[in-house]
Amino acid sequence: MQQIFNFLIRNKNSILFLFLFAVSIFLTVQNHSFHKSRFISSANWVTGGIYSWSNGINTYLNLEEYNERLITENNQLRNIISNMNDSISISKQLDSTSFEGDYIFRPSRVINNNFAKIDNYLTLNRGENSGIQKEFGVITSQGIVGIVDRANDKYSRVISILNSRSRINAQLSSTNHFGSLVWNGEDPNIVQLIDVPRQAPVQKGDTIITGGRSLIFPEGLPIGSIEDFTLDQTQSYYTINIKLFNDMTNIGYVYVIENINKDEIKELQEPDEQ
Repeated sequence: MQQIFNFLIRNKNSILFLFLFAVSIFLTVQNHSFHKSRFISSANWVTGGIYSWSNGINTYLNLEEYNERLITENNQLRNIISNMNDSISISKQLDSTSFEGDYIFRPSRVINNNFAKIDNYLTLNRGENSGIQKEFGVITSQGIVGIVDRANDKYSRVISILNSRSRINAQLSSTNHFGSLVWNGEDPNIVQLIDVPRQAPVQKGDTIITGGRSLIFPEGLPIGSIEDFTLDQTQSYYTINIKLFNDMTNIGYVYVIENINKDEIKELQEPDEQ
């Protein structure tokens, strides 16, 4: 103990300088919006780098498993895209007034994944330099993962479907009855589809897919299967528990989806000014 006191006494000037320097930086960041924004941006860059370094070690240790999963996901994704193109062609033949978005798929790797909180996020090792922007969808070959809500040059953050803010259009695969996909914060393997009218022919085991009312995800991407369901207090709408096809606790590689026609569609759907 005496040695500690002696050390503090000998270096009191240096310790005081470091303390005052830290306080001055804190006050500068807190009271100046420009410095604060730059500090947050730098912190995000440093955090992304740490996540990337840590995940790189884990990836190296599990490289063979990741490669096998990536090959499987690539093959399954090709099948999904092929089926989508077929359905788009049929749809255009049947209804000349319908339109479908064109999508770009960009591969990325998850370097951080939260799933034990009420509001969970993932961090990807790709950002604006790779063409990734806010409001891009994120999927695997097994199903949807979430939506990008923030991106810098090298990294991006994804709002997981396991997040209280997440609300995604989804529907029964056998009909056009749709609702909103949410999460109650309990089981990371189970999400909820709400606001489905009681007229919908809901059955346990039926598949839930992305709906056609989303400008982020293509219609028909898999989400999960119906585990059970109940009617709400008004007896008018179902709340459906859905077992996810994705294992949200074990996400390695993903695809980021860009709808290149999203802005044009949003502009068309905006109400006319009075």
